[in-house]
Amino acid sequence: MPVKNRFAELLPEITEWRRDIHENPELLYDLPRTSAMVEEKLRAFGCDEVVTGIGRSGVVGVIRGKSSASGRCVGLRADMDALPMDEKTGLPYASKTNGKMHACGHDGHTAMLLGAAKYLAETRNFDGTVVLIFQPAEEGGAGGKAMVEDGMMERFGIQEVYGMHNEPGLPLGEFGVAPGPIMAAADEIKVTIRGKGGHAAQPHNVIDPVPAACATVMALQTVASRNVDPIKSVVVSICVMQTESAATNVIDDCVRLAGTIRTLDEDVRDMAEVRIIEIIQSTAAAYGCTAEIDYERGYPVTVNHEANAELAAEVARAVAGEGHVHYGRPPRMGAEDFSYMLRARPGAFINVGNGDSQKVHHPEYNFNDEAIPYGCSFFAELVERRMPAA
Repeated sequence: MPVKNRFAELLPEITEWRRDIHENPELLYDLPRTSAMVEEKLRAFGCDEVVTGIGRSGVVGVIRGKSSASGRCVGLRADMDALPMDEKTGLPYASKTNGKMHACGHDGHTAMLLGAAKYLAETRNFDGTVVLIFQPAEEGGAGGKAMVEDGMMERFGIQEVYGMHNEPGLPLGEFGVAPGPIMAAADEIKVTIRGKGGHAAQPHNVIDPVPAACATVMALQTVASRNVDPIKSVVVSICVMQTESAATNVIDDCVRLAGTIRTLDEDVRDMAEVRIIEIIQSTAAAYGCTAEIDYERGYPVTVNHEANAELAAEVARAVAGEGHVHYGRPPRMGAEDFSYMLRARPGAFINVGNGDSQKVHHPEYNFNDEAIPYGCSFFAELVERRMPAA
């Protein structure tokens, strides 16, 4: 079963939705226009139920099939928020708001799920219930967690859940999916190393926090090289090192460090936190300094359930054809808050090809509208295959 003909017919309309969302980006939970657009369309499609305000600004639509003998209920999720950055694409539908841009393709994800919703509401060729999840605040706001904690899974009876993300570099019309851990946990650390400042020409009268900070950054790399099983993964990246003074003849009182820690295993995650704190404290002390540490756990590991990942691959093959689905790919060290939904219910997260485009989170990125029929067809085929009509 290739791309469904209905989505080829709907492509101009869905593309208009996508570009309208792209032109009017909104951030995190502050999505009044996007949420209202999604709500309006779901009601126009004839969804049996449309609920707003789930997880603060999420929207949920419910479509019931021709029958419900199976008792099954499948959730399909798309994220709606943009990124706080300026767009440099020069497109006629580029962002109209300075400092806001759909640089990750959430405009495309939302449009594809809306397209699938329109088709499913028209045909209802399945036995069970589909729950359409339009999520806020994926970009650092943990909107997936907020929706789960708002009781979404229980309220709508969701038994399994699936999400999709575009992937630049993956050819158009192809999919990628794997069982097990597919994306990393993302934790954040902020450190202030304090010494005693003074004149740069009199280093013997100060306690210089800069060498302590430099030594700390280097020592933290031993977490990966000497504390973690080489077969497993951890990334410790210190991305910020700052002093308050910009003067070249001043030794400051303190140095601020900040960075991210990525892991694919909860035991490694726990161990890394302990070792990182120990290394920072002991290294600072060795230089006569003190260290204030703020270690914040972010999104957990995104783990695809094996049976659901296999189903997603089977559906993708039906849409894209044999040989166009990359199954069992290595995990990536990026993070995704769909992980919270996969902790609450079995399911899978799949990638759809965005072709030869700029990478996500880049000011020249743009979602490839030609990917829309593939994404829509995947969602629709998944529902019809998982809950076949009696």
